[in-house]
Amino acid sequence: MSSRHRRLASLTKVLTTHVNAARHRDALSLFSRMLSAPDLPPPTDPSFAHAFPLAIKSATALRVPRAAAFFHAFVAKCGLLSSPFLASALIASYGAGASHELARRLFDELPTRNAVVWSAMISVHVRAGDLAAAASALDTMDVAPTASCFNTVIAAVAESGEHPARAIEVYRHMRRVGVAPSFITLLALVPACTAMGALTSVKEVHGFAVRHGMSSRSHIGSSLIEAYGRCGSLACAQRVFDQVQDRDVVVWSSLVSAYAFHGHAEVAMSLFRQMKDQDDVRPDSIMFLSLLAACAHSGHADDALQYFDVLTKRYGVEACGDHYSCLVDVLGRAGRLNQAYDLIRTMPVKVTAKAWGALLAACRKYGEVGLAEVAGRALFEMEPENAGNFVSLANIYSGCGMHEDAERVRREMEQRGVQRLPGSSWMIHRKSSC
Repeated sequence: MSSRHRRLASLTKVLTTHVNAARHRDALSLFSRMLSAPDLPPPTDPSFAHAFPLAIKSATALRVPRAAAFFHAFVAKCGLLSSPFLASALIASYGAGASHELARRLFDELPTRNAVVWSAMISVHVRAGDLAAAASALDTMDVAPTASCFNTVIAAVAESGEHPARAIEVYRHMRRVGVAPSFITLLALVPACTAMGALTSVKEVHGFAVRHGMSSRSHIGSSLIEAYGRCGSLACAQRVFDQVQDRDVVVWSSLVSAYAFHGHAEVAMSLFRQMKDQDDVRPDSIMFLSLLAACAHSGHADDALQYFDVLTKRYGVEACGDHYSCLVDVLGRAGRLNQAYDLIRTMPVKVTAKAWGALLAACRKYGEVGLAEVAGRALFEMEPENAGNFVSLANIYSGCGMHEDAERVRREMEQRGVQRLPGSSWMIHRKSSC
């Protein structure tokens, strides 16, 4: 390696440091000097192909106008478009600038494409919200796909929350073509299984994690515990918990939440005590919510108030709107409606629709019309298009024999143009083996 190439490699490392530290202006300034430095190879040298993607990333992060087009023209002039890493950086830059079509045009014009380039194009489809195109790209790849190509689609489908079963289908496609799922694959996939509530799918993913030594890791473990809990298998959730090494507060919170979700408040509260005694784990805001949920499902209002006091004062956990909403729910379920209303009026954070909704639900349960009207009116202003709030208040009136008031609320709903959404259901008709 010549001295000029050694100096280019050294400066490229400095450039990498700037980019990784988000010092993007420093990165672009250095790159500009590198282009014209007499003691470096010219930009047409293939070694420069490692520096260009870094500069493109910084220009994209700074939202430099027409950065992708500028670098595209410059790189083409230098004859470096054959570099897959450089090409993928340009595609990603076009995609980040909402130039989906330009990214696709560049992709189609490339003389050669490897899995890195395909992965970049799939990411652009995902960023544009075109999940169908992203999934279709997996079927039309002319090179061997990598886990990264599939992970991008699985994560996007799972995060969209619209069709979680599709994430499982992509995972199975991945297995069929011989691509081994990675740790990242499973982290993206388990939430999709949770959203579906499909126990067979959870077991399928869990089985793969066990066979490949991933199930004992805390991130996967906590996700599996939550998934099993949501699917109604507390025994499996407990089994995963027992096998997780280095249990952190997220793992503990997942198990507490699982038991709370199924009304096992005593077990959930016992787990909280074990967490402090056995693993010396400090509770956080998620554990806080899990404990309050456990109290809500079992009517332990006094315990909830005590936990609220202990966690905020002894452990310094800052209570947010969700914590206060959950406490309102606990008090409301226990029939302590006035106390719940007082909490709403005095809470030091912004009152959320969840808090008013919890109070309205409690009023319906106990036939409390006065507070129901207050909660209902607050919700009408906060969520003017939510038909459920109007229906709930109307039903409370009807349940108390106040049919004229119920009809008045229904008319108001019609006058505001609020539409009731039709009911829907879905089922998984394809079984899978673990």
